Amino acid sequence: MSRAIFLDRDGVINKDPGGWTKYNYVTELKDFHFLPGSLKALRLLRENGIRVIVVSNQAGVGKGYFTKERLAEVNQLMTDEVRASGGSIEEAFYCIHKDEDNCDCRKPKTGMFERAVEKYSIRPRDTFIIGDSYVDIAAGKLMGLATVFVLSGKATPEDLRARGLKPDYVFKDLLEAVKWILEKEKRRAERAVRRKVAGKRERKGEPRPSDEQGGHGEEGAG
Repeated sequence: MSRAIFLDRDGVINKDPGGWTKYNYVTELKDFHFLPGSLKALRLLRENGIRVIVVSNQAGVGKGYFTKERLAEVNQLMTDEVRASGGSIEEAFYCIHKDEDNCDCRKPKTGMFERAVEKYSIRPRDTFIIGDSYVDIAAGKLMGLATVFVLSGKATPEDLRARGLKPDYVFKDLLEAVKWILEKEKRRAERAVRRKVAGKRERKGEPRPSDEQGGHGEEGAG
């Protein structure tokens, strides 16, 4: 199975365009601004062997505010800058449909996620989605992903609670979330190594380290 992470785009990687751009979408290259720390976060993910999959609703195309070609140009700008900073985006999936189109890909529907899971052999239960809106967290819940809500977009935890939705984790921004995820993975890997070593000792009839020291086992608070 592939190690991967799902990321929303606007409000997570780049500044959300709502309220300050012409149509509340990134319709021009000049409207795309990386959020503080997002490039570093993407570099850390690449350095740790985690594929980044972007899943983003871009209904502005379907509404006629900008073209598929412009969306591709913005995506190229993003991926080029990420690569230049030492990061990598494996693929970006975009839904360009309007609500009334009733497609299967517009979040909170899960079409984009399902295509990525199949293409990259991703195991949902071992994978995170990081987003800044209700649709990200709702889609993540439907897919069985671990859901992370970041406060770098325009929505708030109260907005989610008003819709009866609670993310698994909440962080300030993408960088804070990624650092926590990587530390969590590191601790999990260390525990797995300790269990493996303890199992080998038991099979050989050797005492466990905690027995030798007369102390507590490895489990503790948190």
